[in-house]
Amino acid sequence: MTTTEVLHEGRWLRLLRRGRWEYAERTNPGGAVIIVALTDEGRILFVEQWREAVQAKTIEMPAGLIGDIAGNRDESAILAAERELLEETGYRAERIEYLMRGPSSSGMSNEIIAFVRAHGLVREHAGGGDATEDILVHEVARTEAPRWLLARMREGYSIDPKLFAGLYFLEHGETLFR
Repeated sequence: MTTTEVLHEGRWLRLLRRGRWEYAERTNPGGAVIIVALTDEGRILFVEQWREAVQAKTIEMPAGLIGDIAGNRDESAILAAERELLEETGYRAERIEYLMRGPSSSGMSNEIIAFVRAHGLVREHAGGGDATEDILVHEVARTEAPRWLLARMREGYSIDPKLFAGLYFLEHGETLFR
């Protein structure tokens, strides 16, 4: 059996080596959740924020870690999605539907991400994240979303490819996961 060597340990990540493989391990037990959120007016919610790892502004769907708040290690993806959606966008969902989960980058990390779909959005505040975040909320017409994302890419934004999976789930989720 190959031993695992801890190369570095941080608050949320651990860098490991097993055999010839080096990879990052999430230290929170629940992974992450990505929220596909569409308003009743047909507008998709995206968030913009600076991401130090890529040294760029990014466009993403609302998302966050599961079980990262003290005392909530057993938090579900649905509860994390409710919390993150409200915190980042200012919207509360009447219902959150679990879609699927899988690795975010299976060659680099053990992180598992869950996709959920938020239904019945009600605006409660402007959003923007918590005190450690500087998030700008974008509401983009569903029909314009792919073109809008490509325009942001041409402007130099880092576009999370998982956004296109989220758009696919909006179009096909009703039948795909039944």
